[in-house]
Amino acid sequence: MPLVPGRKFGPYEIVGPLGAGGMGEVYRAKDTRLDRVVAIKVLSAHLAEMPDLRGRFEREARTIASLNHPHICTLYDVGQQDGMDYLVLEYLEGETLAQRLLKGPLPLDQVLQCAIEIADALDKAHRKGVTHRDLKPRNIMLTESGSKLLDFGLAKLRQEAEPATPLSELTAEDDSITAQGTIIGTLRYMAPEQIEAGQVDARTDIFAFGLVVYEMTTGKRAFDGKSQASLIAKILETDPPPISSLQPMTPPGLNRLVKKCLAKEPERRWQAASDVCDELKWIVESGTQAADSAGPSRLARKNWRKTLVWVAGGLAGCAIAGLAVWNLKPAPVLVVSRTVITLPADQQLAALDLPALAVSPDGRNIVYVAVQTGTRKLFLRPLSSQEAKPIVGTEGAVAPFFSPDSQQVGFFVDGKLKKVSVNGGVAMTLASAPSPRGASWSSDGTIALQSAAGRSLGLQQVSQEGGVAQPLTHLGVRDPNHGWPEILPGNKAVLFAYSSTFGAWNKAQIAVKELGASEPRYLAQTGTQPRYAATGHLLFVQHGTLMAAPFNARRLALTGTAIPAVEDVMESATTGAAQYSISATGTLVYLAGGVVASQSRLVWVSRKGEEQVLTVGPHDYEFPRISPDGRRVAVTIAEEEQQIWVHDISKDTLTRLTFEGNSNSNPTWYPNGTRIAFGSNQSHPGPNNLFWLPADGSGRAERLSTSDYTHSPNSFSPDGQLLAFVETNPNTGRDVWVLKLTDRKAQAFVQTPAEETAPAFSPDGRWLAYSSNESGRREIYVQAYPGPGGKWQISTDGGQEPVWNPRGGQLFYRSESKIMEVDVEKKSEFSAGKPRMLFEGPYLPTGASFPYYDVSPDGQRFLMLKPVDLQTPVPTQINVILNWFEELKQKVPAEVK
Repeated sequence: MPLVPGRKFGPYEIVGPLGAGGMGEVYRAKDTRLDRVVAIKVLSAHLAEMPDLRGRFEREARTIASLNHPHICTLYDVGQQDGMDYLVLEYLEGETLAQRLLKGPLPLDQVLQCAIEIADALDKAHRKGVTHRDLKPRNIMLTESGSKLLDFGLAKLRQEAEPATPLSELTAEDDSITAQGTIIGTLRYMAPEQIEAGQVDARTDIFAFGLVVYEMTTGKRAFDGKSQASLIAKILETDPPPISSLQPMTPPGLNRLVKKCLAKEPERRWQAASDVCDELKWIVESGTQAADSAGPSRLARKNWRKTLVWVAGGLAGCAIAGLAVWNLKPAPVLVVSRTVITLPADQQLAALDLPALAVSPDGRNIVYVAVQTGTRKLFLRPLSSQEAKPIVGTEGAVAPFFSPDSQQVGFFVDGKLKKVSVNGGVAMTLASAPSPRGASWSSDGTIALQSAAGRSLGLQQVSQEGGVAQPLTHLGVRDPNHGWPEILPGNKAVLFAYSSTFGAWNKAQIAVKELGASEPRYLAQTGTQPRYAATGHLLFVQHGTLMAAPFNARRLALTGTAIPAVEDVMESATTGAAQYSISATGTLVYLAGGVVASQSRLVWVSRKGEEQVLTVGPHDYEFPRISPDGRRVAVTIAEEEQQIWVHDISKDTLTRLTFEGNSNSNPTWYPNGTRIAFGSNQSHPGPNNLFWLPADGSGRAERLSTSDYTHSPNSFSPDGQLLAFVETNPNTGRDVWVLKLTDRKAQAFVQTPAEETAPAFSPDGRWLAYSSNESGRREIYVQAYPGPGGKWQISTDGGQEPVWNPRGGQLFYRSESKIMEVDVEKKSEFSAGKPRMLFEGPYLPTGASFPYYDVSPDGQRFLMLKPVDLQTPVPTQINVILNWFEELKQKVPAEVK
């Protein structure tokens, strides 16, 4: 069981959990003797009974104790108490290199500094006879005092000899494809001899070191594969693209160093980490002179090119001078200039999980979303003026975008897509759009958008005059989520982002689809919110950096490698919204801030709206579910991956329940509280299917459904024989299905062209409540189960996220930010009273397809998610770059036509 705060190990007192690994848990603790913060690593009790793992834990203690280096985590103490082995380690504040790389590659000076520190640390370890064997970004901590090398639990002491494990026994774990067994380490960072169970020595670490430096410099992994087999083949047989092909400004010396680190044969690599460290220091000391290491022939070609450029420049200058004389005026020169727009003190940018600003195609106006005097609305700021004016008729608006003629603004509000003149007035409703994810307005009057229906049917399109939205793209197995459309010039194709894991926009990729074609083309670029620049570039945001790549809009193909164009662009890790916009004239506007993770707290709310915050810390929580006895909360935490965690309310502990797959969501308690069902992509590629596992984490997950469509559970019947879930079908959208646990067979219960979500069994099991947009907006309905019987509409002014009172008598649901209650009678005939509001508040979210709240067993309290302040402060300035296209063309030359 996880250790609770206050638990003592000798003089060390547990403060709280820090994380978990393959061998145990790590806790923040206080050394009561020296009054300092430490980290305690505890070998899990059930693992301590396994001799090989216990031995590995003891080796970690001996290994770290033998090392003393400023860039290796310090071991303070080791001990055993109550049958548990533990280490007391230096407490480090900062982020792992893996976390930092989510924002993109490191600047060159930081790459070199970190590489020198880690190479020096490896040299110290190797001189002590220690090979790390699991060097990777997750085992490098970046702190204010520099880099720290972590986790020598897999290290091999020189005197040890271990039997090899056949390659056929290599197992995979999570997206890192981690190999466990005697072939120890993380497959993606293994040297060839490590994969083949050969001799492991210091040169093995040098290979992994080269992979880490490659990733730091480029932001990309040197070797990648869709499967374990393909990844192994690449490591053994292929060489990664040169660093300079991805980062042209990389010094040739660093390119050469990494290439030698990654030699397949150990004897062809650097033979000692000290040599690597010396080479890195030479690169730093040489500075720009390192670029001359390519040799005389390259210099000659370089000088010849300079001569040609000089001659060509002279001829061009003569031509320009002649034209100037002929026209009696000089040719215009576009100058790149930067400025900022500071918001007034009474305004605050809002709705940053969606696009909060846009620049008009003619480059004259900026529109942004802000709150003023308690009301969110759109503001128009001409670049020729110092004042911003509110646009009348846009109260509550989010995600603005301009018409091609720059005279109208499209936006989303109250589940609708609307448009309004830039001068304000009456806003016209164009279509239903309950949960927007961006839009694009083409020159032929078509608007492409993604809404709640779009998450099931792909992108949609609607006329600028309004009407019923029609499908624009259809989903495939590999991409259960389309969003952020951009209609290309000529109105023949659309760019968009797609997520291979539902909701995982931090891992989204870019695609393009020719209108009328059956399938899109996958451009295989990690990123979100693609845009097309008139310079012939594809733009998108990748981990907080605006990337640019040459793009042929006629052939719908990339013609070059994407490189960073603008850093520190604000991006939502939850929705994939990136805060930037470009005009056809070359103006770029953006908000600074990098990747921002939304966080919330678990909060009890009484029927009167009185709050009580749970003591568990803030996270990116989703789908909280209270156990039948009211003592635990199962919840999804979506930080890098979606995983299920369980919070014990009385013990104030938060324990991770799922470890396989990267998309685990919608936890659903079994009626007796012994099991939790959830949707997951573990054990198979493609969309989520149904799984369940013991609620105490004592066993492995068992698969309940097998389908090419996404399955999301929501409610068990009271007798535990049935599980109501939602299936996402590309033809009919989201439908309500019921799985029989006895024979694992599923049947459709409500399957229509409309969107049906959040099915919930009544406490007596006779009725199913669900949400549907069959009327044009979402409402709550109840039907008899299994039927036949009537259907009753419960909500009267929009509704979603139905949850029954566990004691019966009421059905709750959400209407925008309000929690509503309806009295129900379920005797011989079902009947429902008039809905009434219990309370209203800024709880997450408003518009979810599954409940983002739950009700206590006594029906008196509601467990809500209350957002906390962003980790990055809300920006107060809008960055503007005029004539940015001139800079873009210099940084990223486009294809010559």
